[in-house]
Amino acid sequence: MDSGIGLLAATAAVRRLRPDADLILSLDPDGMPWGPRTPEDLTGRALAVAEAAAAHRPEALIVGCNTATVHALPALRARFEPGLPVIGTVPAIKPAAAGGGRVAIWATPATTGSPYQRGLIEEFAVGTPVTEVPCHGLAEAVEHADETAITAAVAAAAALTPADVTTVVLGCTHYELVAERIRAAVQRPGSPHLVLHGSAGAVAAQALRRIGARPDPGAPAAGTLTVLLSGREGALPAAAAAYEEGRLLRTAAPAR
Repeated sequence: MDSGIGLLAATAAVRRLRPDADLILSLDPDGMPWGPRTPEDLTGRALAVAEAAAAHRPEALIVGCNTATVHALPALRARFEPGLPVIGTVPAIKPAAAGGGRVAIWATPATTGSPYQRGLIEEFAVGTPVTEVPCHGLAEAVEHADETAITAAVAAAAALTPADVTTVVLGCTHYELVAERIRAAVQRPGSPHLVLHGSAGAVAAQALRRIGARPDPGAPAAGTLTVLLSGREGALPAAAAAYEEGRLLRTAAPAR
């Protein structure tokens, strides 16, 4: 679940680990973007999107959105667990800090500097030089596959990123869809290979663990795909086809 196509990264990661998984994508085009909403309003939208997904009786619910995880995860867990495991998306600050070197955290303006993100830095990155980089307009540009806006937003965020950064945490699920463009913008000539840390792989693996399932990348690719748009059955937004993750999911058969 997410307001938009930021959930593609985690969903594609699940698909790669379990090609036979039946997937339900619950988006909120009527209410997106969630970032500018108040925490209370966002939580209400997130609960509605989750309820739409839960009606299809899934085994696990992935909150494929950092902002929704920050504000709505406690309410979602209170509503659905223990019957339905809820897996949030947390910026990969801990593994990034463990790698050494200077770290930049690219996140939405709403998340940058938030008590939630600062708490993660204080817990997992003590002694590590960390720069928080607000990425104005990048999630929205990725959501609409607006190439010009993506280029401009990535360039603006790269200009705020210190030249000696060795690791970038992708603190918004939308950013994982343009990870290599971010790498190209931040990587300095002659500097060590830039390490990017997203959350999709870890979130997908955690979802499988929570339901007692093992990864099986060689499983027959027979999983179905259901798309819910603010509760209504529909199709993946056209912008999803601009990304490898979206194209992977478009090959799935619709659920019957």
